Amino acid sequence: MADPYVTLGVARSASEDEIKKAYRKLAKELHPDRNKDNPKASEKFSQVTQAYDLLTDKDKRARFDRGEIDGDGNPIAPFGFGSGGGGGGFQPGGGHFDFSGNDADIGDLFEGLFGGGKRGGGGGFSGGFGGFGGFGRRAQPKGANTAYRLAVSFEDAAKLAPQRITLRDGKTIDLKLPAGLEDGTQMRLAGKGEEGPGGAGDAIVTLEIQPHRFYTRDGDDIRLDLPVTLAEAVLGAQVRVPTPDGPVMLTVPKGSSSGKVLRLKARGFHKKGGGRGDLFVTLMVELPVNDDALIEFAQGWKNGGNPRGRMGV
Repeated sequence: MADPYVTLGVARSASEDEIKKAYRKLAKELHPDRNKDNPKASEKFSQVTQAYDLLTDKDKRARFDRGEIDGDGNPIAPFGFGSGGGGGGFQPGGGHFDFSGNDADIGDLFEGLFGGGKRGGGGGFSGGFGGFGGFGRRAQPKGANTAYRLAVSFEDAAKLAPQRITLRDGKTIDLKLPAGLEDGTQMRLAGKGEEGPGGAGDAIVTLEIQPHRFYTRDGDDIRLDLPVTLAEAVLGAQVRVPTPDGPVMLTVPKGSSSGKVLRLKARGFHKKGGGRGDLFVTLMVELPVNDDALIEFAQGWKNGGNPRGRMGV
């Protein structure tokens, strides 16, 4: 795989937010649903997702920056072994050592470099690294990762209901949603990507939380505007309130005005560190239209005062 920084078009010093912004832009342009007749776009989409996955993993990014792994996450052979060069020499770090003459003993040289190397019975060399020939071996690359997007309803995301996804091979998998779930959270399904010489790649599932017609999310909390009648607000009442886990009863205090906020504990989203957010209910007094009894009452009611007095008007 190419340099992940190049794949995403970001600088090596890019922040996590810059990497995320670049990924979202490219993922939107290259998504398979928008490029059904362009297989190259689908392949590029997988590469972009794999690059994003590597660079947002702090440990892998640091190892890549130090030259310990390549863009696929595979270890890089130390000191340039296996990087080429014919004849009787090898090229660590760009230099060249010629072992065709008798001036240097290869066993002594490696023993001095790594400590513990020893000559084999046939004049060869073996040591803690598996022998001289072992330096040229690299792990076979895995197949490409495959990218999926899964729409999750607001209620299911809040209560972490299991989700079923169908993979490209027709198989279905039930996903257990993680605590701390946000729109854009990615889940990795190991070995569910494309086949390769070193085994199958992974499936990367991006979760998209769908908007709701009356819930809104506020961090780990949920907010809801709840209509109540004038009688319920004035006299107080027990009313049914919807929550992602099902309806519950809520006590409306006597004399409640529109805008009063009540809290239902632990009815929000599951937090990453444990526990759940809350559901905040804002009461909205709903008046009937053209109700003669209410109109007659309001015309004769003189005790309303001036609710705008505290605003200086």
